Amino acid sequence: MPSKKDAARTKKTAKEATPVADVADALARPTTPDQLAAFLASQGLNIPRSPMIDGHAAPFDYLAHAFFEGNVPGAKSQTAPHAADCIVWANRGGGKTFLGAVATMLDLVFKPGIEIRVLGGSFEQSKRMYAHLRRLFDPAQRPLIAELVAGRITERRLTLVNGSEVELLTHSQTSVRGTRVQKLRCDEVDLFDPLVWEAAQLTTRSKRCGQVDVVGSVECLSTMHEAYGVMYDLVNEAKKGKRALFRWGVADVLETCAPARPCEGCTLWNECRGRAKTRPTADAGHVRIDDAIAAKRRVALNVWEAEMLCRRPRRSGVVVPEFEVAEHVFHDDSPLRGPEGVWLAGMDPGLRTSVVVWGVVDDAGVLWIVDERVGEDVIAARNIEAMQNGLAREGVEAWPCPKWVAVDPAAMQESEHSGTSVLQMLIDAKFKTRAPRYSIRHGLDLLRARLKPASGEKPRLFIHARCERLIESLARYRYETGTDSPRKGEGFDHAVDALRYLVAALDTRHKTTGRWSQ
Repeated sequence: MPSKKDAARTKKTAKEATPVADVADALARPTTPDQLAAFLASQGLNIPRSPMIDGHAAPFDYLAHAFFEGNVPGAKSQTAPHAADCIVWANRGGGKTFLGAVATMLDLVFKPGIEIRVLGGSFEQSKRMYAHLRRLFDPAQRPLIAELVAGRITERRLTLVNGSEVELLTHSQTSVRGTRVQKLRCDEVDLFDPLVWEAAQLTTRSKRCGQVDVVGSVECLSTMHEAYGVMYDLVNEAKKGKRALFRWGVADVLETCAPARPCEGCTLWNECRGRAKTRPTADAGHVRIDDAIAAKRRVALNVWEAEMLCRRPRRSGVVVPEFEVAEHVFHDDSPLRGPEGVWLAGMDPGLRTSVVVWGVVDDAGVLWIVDERVGEDVIAARNIEAMQNGLAREGVEAWPCPKWVAVDPAAMQESEHSGTSVLQMLIDAKFKTRAPRYSIRHGLDLLRARLKPASGEKPRLFIHARCERLIESLARYRYETGTDSPRKGEGFDHAVDALRYLVAALDTRHKTTGRWSQ
């Protein structure tokens, strides 16, 4: 005869097994986006499936990507084919945290045995997503899926009777490094400590969960606050196809606009242009129009564009805020390869990282930077050798020899290793040089003046898209907090310095040095 303890255990097991079987019958796993949307609707969750802004994603696109492990059935195109890792770049109040909780609920219910961890930019942020998740399993609102909860939902952990589980992590390397799960959902990534973010990249592993092959993945949900944060790097990775990117702004999640509200004079006209009145009800978002109008009236334009429209990060604290990719980056250099113009170069011969920029000044005095060379742990002689070859390489023909090369006056100092200076090495390689002495501020002022003349005239400095390091550096080079000194150590100073030397030598009275200076 079984003991009372065994009988109680058998009774408990039978009690748990019954709802699982019933719920499993009632909750067939969605196999198409339409079925997924229908399931969400059955749970009272209507997620917009069409964005308002061309080029943006809809919130549902992220959920489908996460649920179908990066391969959405019937999708015309994938944001990044076969990339399970994804980024959600969305506005403040755009539903990122809530959607992260919805994606977690879907994984827990339909992928038995899956292990998920939530990591926020702070533990408070992690708890916000978890609070949404707990409400999704509220018996009063969703009794069917609530039956799947095993035992009590604790402050940091939720487990289902199918073996799936989710747990919160604290924002520390210790918490992250001991983790081995299928999915890591990171909320407000732009607030992450870079070392914690780096440790988080090695936390996932793939696993067969029920009928689904779950791909180990890291998901990032955030607003992009600054040009020098983690999100800036991640969005650039997504542009190269390394991660899937889903971006939406406040317009994409606006509620349907009432017919009685006039468009003429509306504060949101530039963002909406009347589209909130005509979009299908099923695609209506959760942000009230009055709330969006109030928010826009409270903040500066650069904050609105960065945190609510997700157009670009704020440029507060950057050294060269005048630089704009859309305005100063060009793609077609064929008109510049003729005999006209004066060819010039700038060089920052750093100890660990050295950068050369190559450009031409046209008849109108406009400077066009057409190429760059970045050397990591490369001796100066190698860069000078590349300069003698006009920076030629596969896919890029040699550029005309520069009339002179601008360098930092510090290049006159002899190296302990070579016994000669970089300046002398350039002269020995038959390059004329310019090394005028001036302050960093003066050089930056001259650079800014070319990018955005105070007269309101067109810019006099443009950079070719192939100069990736220079473009990134101009966008991200920043001041030390609370000072007017540019920050060193992040690697963004070298390319800007090379350009600064060139511009200052071009726009400042100078003395040319070199074997053929007379």
